[in-house]
Amino acid sequence: MKYNPEMLHRRSIRLQGYDYSRAGAYFVTMCTKNRACLFGEVLDGQMQLNDVGEILQATRDALPDHYPHVELDAWVIMPNHAHGIIVLDSTVGAGFKPAPTRHGLPEIVRALKTFSSRRINELRQTPGAKIWQRNYWEHIVRNESEMNHIREYIQNNPGQWEMDRLHPNQPAFNGTGVGAGFKPAPTGIREPSIGYNVVRHNAEGWMA
Repeated sequence: MKYNPEMLHRRSIRLQGYDYSRAGAYFVTMCTKNRACLFGEVLDGQMQLNDVGEILQATRDALPDHYPHVELDAWVIMPNHAHGIIVLDSTVGAGFKPAPTRHGLPEIVRALKTFSSRRINELRQTPGAKIWQRNYWEHIVRNESEMNHIREYIQNNPGQWEMDRLHPNQPAFNGTGVGAGFKPAPTGIREPSIGYNVVRHNAEGWMA
């Protein structure tokens, strides 16, 4: 078989040349491994967290305690994924005190996944089990209008769970188009594909 480097090396999905420690807002989606529904269930359009979901919620809420430049915005945990806006503040560390180490978005998401996995595995007594799909999907929020669209999308997620492309009953998204029945994303917002760990940004920064 002819050597194909892309078969052995997972391609980066980050926007090339962009500094992900820059101040700004980032829309992030993380999916569980194999789309396993670990965090609870949606009942009557409302997400009901189980003990595992509560661990993820607590881990996310504690991020600013470990990363002072992180501000938390809209967020929702779904049965097998989570959407959230993470804001990196440019003013933290300004003044006479030495500025703390400024971690970028990849480190913050890695910490959220690592800490939540550790605590979930302790609860379930499954040491070393993989909780999350490798990598994550992100979008750089460009303006206030887009921010409001994303907040609305996050808030409405539980109510549209049956049409969600990440719902276990939906066919896997193959990257060639959106199948019938998938819920629409708000104007200007594209939903992450299931295979986001092997796709690139297009020229505008969206996942292609």
